[in-house]
Amino acid sequence: MSQTEQLSYIAGQAADARLNLELETDGMVINLGPQHPATHGTLRLVARLEGEEVVEAEPIMGYMHRGYEKLAEVRTYLQVTALINRIDWLGSFANEVPFILGAEQLMEIEVPDRARWIRTLLFELSRIANISLFLGEMGLQLGAVTPAFFAFRDREFVLNQIEQVTGGRFHPNFDRIGGLKDDLPAGWIAETKSVMKRMRTFCDEIEDLLVGNEVFETRMRGIGVIPAEVGLSYGLSGANIRASGVDWDLRRDEPVGLVYDQLDWKVWTHPDGDSFARYWVRVQEVREATKMVEQILDGLPSGPIMAKVPRIIKVPKGEAYIQTENPLGAMGYYIISKGDLTPFRLKIRSASFNNISITPWLLKGTLVPDIITILGSLYFILGDIDR
Repeated sequence: MSQTEQLSYIAGQAADARLNLELETDGMVINLGPQHPATHGTLRLVARLEGEEVVEAEPIMGYMHRGYEKLAEVRTYLQVTALINRIDWLGSFANEVPFILGAEQLMEIEVPDRARWIRTLLFELSRIANISLFLGEMGLQLGAVTPAFFAFRDREFVLNQIEQVTGGRFHPNFDRIGGLKDDLPAGWIAETKSVMKRMRTFCDEIEDLLVGNEVFETRMRGIGVIPAEVGLSYGLSGANIRASGVDWDLRRDEPVGLVYDQLDWKVWTHPDGDSFARYWVRVQEVREATKMVEQILDGLPSGPIMAKVPRIIKVPKGEAYIQTENPLGAMGYYIISKGDLTPFRLKIRSASFNNISITPWLLKGTLVPDIITILGSLYFILGDIDR
C-alpha cells in the first residue's frame, strides 16, 4: 500500500470513529429468568442497560408460589411441618424449629433438655449441609466447576447423618410439639464427629481453590458492596448483614428454645460488605458449626426426648412470634391460634425474601457480568421467597 493510500485509509477510519461518537444508542432491556441458569431458580430479573452498565434492575418473583401460609390454615400443627421444611429445601429441619417453638410457647410446654440439645444439633447439621453447597456453587457461578464437585461430594456425608436420625435427607419432618420423633441411633455420635472433621477439611480445600485465586478475587472483591446502614434498612440478615460488619446473630442474641447459650462459639463478621466478604463469612460459619456440633455431642444430656403432650394437639387461643437464625438468615413464624386443631393464621418471615429486596439498589451501576456474582453472593433459595 502506497503512502497516499495509507493516509486515505487512516482518514477514513478517523471519520468512522467520529461518526460512531456522534451516534446515540438506545438502552437495552434484558431478562434473566425465570428460566435461566444464573438465576438460582424461577426468579425473573429485568435489567435495563446502557451498554454494559445496569441502569435499573427489578426482581420479579411469584413463579413458584405455593401458598404455604394459606395451606397451613387447613392442616393440623403436626401436618404443617411437612409443608414448611420445603421452604428452604437445603436446610429443611431448621425451618421446622421456629414454628414448633411458637406452638410450644402458646401451649406452655417445657421441652426436655435432651430434645433441646438434639434440636440444636440437627439445626447446625442443616446449616452445614446448606452453606457447604453454596461454597461450591459460588465458584461454579464464576466458571470454576471443581469446587461444586467438592461441595456435592462432602455434603452427602452430612445428609447421611441427618438421614440416619430423621429418615429423610431433604424433608425430615422430624420435629414435634414437645420434643422429637426419635432419639439418636447407636453409633451415630462417633460417625458424626468424623464427618465434622471431614467438613473442616472441605473448608480448607475450598479456600485453597478459591480464596486467594486471582480470578475469583477479581470477580468478588469490591463487587456488590452493601454498607451496614443500607443493609439494615432493607432488612438483610444472616451472613449478608454480618459481612457488612454488623455483629448480629439470633443464635447468640435471642437463643429461644435452643442451647446456643451453653456452647462456646464465635459470631464472624467482615468489614468490607462486598461479595467476597459474604463468601468468607459463610466459610467461617461452616467451620464454627462443626465445632458446635462436636460440643453438643460431647455434652449431650441423658433423659427423655418428648414432654407429655395431649394425643390430639389443640393450641390454646393466642398469638406468638418466634424467629431463629436459619442458614439463610432470620426466619420467623407469626402464629395466631383460635384454640382449634389448625392455625387460624400463619405469617412466615423468610430470610431470602428480605435479602433479595436490596437487588434494585445493589445492581444499579454495576456491569452485566457482575449481576451473576452479586446474585450468587446474596445466596437465596426460591422456595424461601415464593412461599
